[in-house]
Amino acid sequence: MCLQEYRSEKSLEELSKLVPPECHCVREGRVEHTLARDLVPGDTVCLSVGDRVPADLRLFEAVDLSIDESSLTGETAPCSKSTAPQPAATNGDLTSRSNIAFMGTLVRCGKAKGIVIGTGENSEFGEVFKMMQAEEAPKTPLQKSMDLLGKQLSLYSFGIIGVIMLVGWLQGKHILDMFTIGVSLAVAAIPEGLPIVVTVTLALGVMRMVKKRAIVKKLPIVETLGCCNVICSDKTGTLTKNEMTVTHIFTSDGQHAEVTGVGYNRFGEVMLDGEIIHGFNNPSISKIVEAGCVCNDALIRNNTLMGKPTEGALIALAMKDKPEVCFMKGAYEQVIRYCTSYNCKGQTLPLVQQQREQYQQEKTSMGSAGLRVLALASGPELGQLTFLGLVGIIDPPRTGVKEAVTTLITSGVAIKMITGDSQETAVAIASRLGLYSKNSQAISGEEIDDLDIQQLSQITPKVAVFYRASPRHKLKIIKSLQNNGAVVAMTGDGVNDAVALKAADIGVAMGQTGTDVCKEAADMILVDDDFQTIMSAIEEGKGIYNNIKNFVRFQLSTSIAALTLISLATLMNFPNPLNAMQILWINIIMDGPPAQSLGVEPVDKDVIRKPPRNLKDSILTKNLIVKILVSSIIIVCGTLFVFWRELRDNVITPRDTTMTFTCFVFFDMFNALSSRSQAKSVFEIGLCSNKMFCYAVLGSIMGQLLVIYFPPLQKVFQTESLSVLDLLFLLGLTSSVCIVTEIIKKFERSKEKIQKRGSSSLSTSSFLDV
Repeated sequence: MCLQEYRSEKSLEELSKLVPPECHCVREGRVEHTLARDLVPGDTVCLSVGDRVPADLRLFEAVDLSIDESSLTGETAPCSKSTAPQPAATNGDLTSRSNIAFMGTLVRCGKAKGIVIGTGENSEFGEVFKMMQAEEAPKTPLQKSMDLLGKQLSLYSFGIIGVIMLVGWLQGKHILDMFTIGVSLAVAAIPEGLPIVVTVTLALGVMRMVKKRAIVKKLPIVETLGCCNVICSDKTGTLTKNEMTVTHIFTSDGQHAEVTGVGYNRFGEVMLDGEIIHGFNNPSISKIVEAGCVCNDALIRNNTLMGKPTEGALIALAMKDKPEVCFMKGAYEQVIRYCTSYNCKGQTLPLVQQQREQYQQEKTSMGSAGLRVLALASGPELGQLTFLGLVGIIDPPRTGVKEAVTTLITSGVAIKMITGDSQETAVAIASRLGLYSKNSQAISGEEIDDLDIQQLSQITPKVAVFYRASPRHKLKIIKSLQNNGAVVAMTGDGVNDAVALKAADIGVAMGQTGTDVCKEAADMILVDDDFQTIMSAIEEGKGIYNNIKNFVRFQLSTSIAALTLISLATLMNFPNPLNAMQILWINIIMDGPPAQSLGVEPVDKDVIRKPPRNLKDSILTKNLIVKILVSSIIIVCGTLFVFWRELRDNVITPRDTTMTFTCFVFFDMFNALSSRSQAKSVFEIGLCSNKMFCYAVLGSIMGQLLVIYFPPLQKVFQTESLSVLDLLFLLGLTSSVCIVTEIIKKFERSKEKIQKRGSSSLSTSSFLDV
């Protein structure tokens, strides 16, 4: 509870940083410098360039006002504001409220006056904070699995130990001896080393993630990524570069040019009919570039933009040949109103209705391709402009994102794009990245409002793109996916994403473009905003879970073998094959260096291609239980054979227990070796690929030899020296557990290959039938 309150306070602190300490308020007819915290609904506030809005304002006066709402909506394009009243239907979509200036947003251009309609927690930012307080981070799948495993092991182990003690006492054995054995078995049976292994494994995973430019704030989150089967990603800055780039030019005389290069730099060419245009010697292209540069307030220095992204895109286009000239740009519908002629290969011709219809078709075509379309014109005066053409601009996908998306989708991870952008732009980017296909759907924030959680849960599996989405929509989407049993990772960078990040199973914030509020709410931060890092994190998560399974397999097979060995000896009325000290030594090996080293096994690179595990699956799967039981049976049978072989005279001696004890320890070492991977051979992963494991096994063997041959320890553990032949016999026998396990792995790999061939041939025949 205290931690929850601390996080809420931290989130509130970060939110408060977005509110300016002072503002310009009209009091008694005069503009005064006022503390923002003293504002109340009904006050009049003045805004100018560079001001951060102190409260939610309804504008009643606005002159060329443009506000950066990226901290709230996540979209980088500044929003033009006006005083025109808006219909109630747009209330759910923040980007549509053009007559409202939201608290914490930044004035980029113009000036305005507005009446305060919301302050503090009653503002849009306050609503975000209240939703964050209401949301609690869900328990991770690993925590759930560990809780269940701990309860099961405790129940079964104490039950069996109780039976062993009762049967031994009924057979006439001393109650104190049976109690000592019972306590020793309890210590050996309960995997108290499991929490340490889990913590160390997760901590090492976090350290490896830091090297991959990702900061993980909560240890269990790394493993949770391994069972993530849905990623909800913001578009701008995460899947795309957040660098508007001109990709297409349509001239007024019907020419189409393609533009190469990405970002705000001079790299790239303008291609017309497959040929590079040098020096913009084509008069039609030259006029467009000229107009785009002059109607521009942006600057590009050292490949860094200062100004609006769309204006930066036009400057970057001009930099491909470095000219500097001028005119008018804007939305096609606005620009064409002032045009009376059009440019045709350098000549000015009258603009007729046929040309207008052609330009409208081109504008529609470019818009449907997801391009942001700007029209350009020039002329002697405003009412007599010459139409020059259209420029298509798009925020290009990040390098490597498409490959990462393909790999994730192939491995069974669904990716949903959630954006505040338009449908055309969102679908175009999603199609380029391979997120959107013919069978996919795209729905808007307004459509989400009309559905309840159950209805939304039914359609979300088919939806690839959610557009015009607000913070409430994002939260509703996350809840609907979780309602279907999905483990959801949510990426975001704005304050608008904070609630969804907290509600998701894994909240991922952008390190470079993300707001402090967003980072505070997230579980993981991508330092370089690279979507590919999420794929690396999922790979790490799957690898960590496999390492934990390897440890569980090793420890449970040893624990079950120890319990079964003592149980059978007790039921068969044999003397106890192991004394209390020997059981405790075995427990040290089980929970000690060999066991701990299984947690640092290098991540298998093929693990990313495997589907996420089912959230409902226990860590003890049917396949793992079979392997545990097979190993336990081999260890018990082999150890009992050695004990029976040495006990032929029916008198138990130190040699008998020493041989049995050493046999069990050697079985442990070979069992640990075969537990390093659930599928691959120890030779395939490399005998020395995990150096810590090698050191741990060598250390354990040296410790066992000291227990056998060092006189002071012989007295403590009641052992005696063994011959070299004895050791060789035990090594040959105990290696059987590793050999049998490797044969089982080989059989499973062969079976998997046959199944893959069968499925691939089936898909091929289906294709031929079509």
